[in-house]
Amino acid sequence: MGLVDAQNCVNFYDGKLRVVDCEGRELYQFTARQYREFVAEHVEPWSYMKFTFLRPRGWKDFVEGPDTSLYAVGPLARLNAADGLATPRAQAAYEEFYRTLGGKPVHHTLANHWARVIEMVYAAERIAELLDDPEITSPDVRRVPTATPREGMGVVEAPRGTLFHHYQADERGLITMANMIVATGNNAARIAMSVERAAKALIRGVQDAAQIPEGLLNKVEMAFRAYDPCLGCATHTLPGHTPLRVRIFGADRRLLSEQVQG
Repeated sequence: MGLVDAQNCVNFYDGKLRVVDCEGRELYQFTARQYREFVAEHVEPWSYMKFTFLRPRGWKDFVEGPDTSLYAVGPLARLNAADGLATPRAQAAYEEFYRTLGGKPVHHTLANHWARVIEMVYAAERIAELLDDPEITSPDVRRVPTATPREGMGVVEAPRGTLFHHYQADERGLITMANMIVATGNNAARIAMSVERAAKALIRGVQDAAQIPEGLLNKVEMAFRAYDPCLGCATHTLPGHTPLRVRIFGADRRLLSEQVQG
């Protein structure tokens, strides 16, 4: 899922949300005001995060494939959801990206890092364009409301992914309801699945903490760091310290070892 302009090029502030399937075919396009028709949240008892999914498809658990209702946001998702970028050097980098990685779409989680670099090129080119735009010195920088706002919905592409925000206000203009679905919430299911896949691939035959290979926690951490997560944003908690905790269970579900980092 990613925000695109009228030409289906990556955009960060304007346009519509575009959703493509795992083969790159368009499924939906919708505006910020329609977000509740297409995005829903699922709750699991083992997490403070909510797990978003495509409402028209319904919750189908933590599964991948063409029929899944899960989706991803962020740099890689934005490139996969778009048909290109609106600046020449970024477009050339976009084409090289897919040519090198075997075509579109790309599903390699760590490719998020390369996608970020491409977006940085795009941002630099757009900065140069905006600096030459006479509107940059326009005195019209604030619109004073002529009526008391009662409800507003918006969507932007933050560096880590799509951010929905929705507010309602009373007759005095004071906010009475606020709902935010942040990028980490949108990616929560994908993050959980990536961690599970990494852990299953790396942890084998371990019986106690002494057998945990050096750097294993860092390797598992790579699986979710690629999404640039903000757990405070996603769980709406106050800033704090959250250690990385890995518990290793045997086939009989018996706890074999626990390791904490941070």
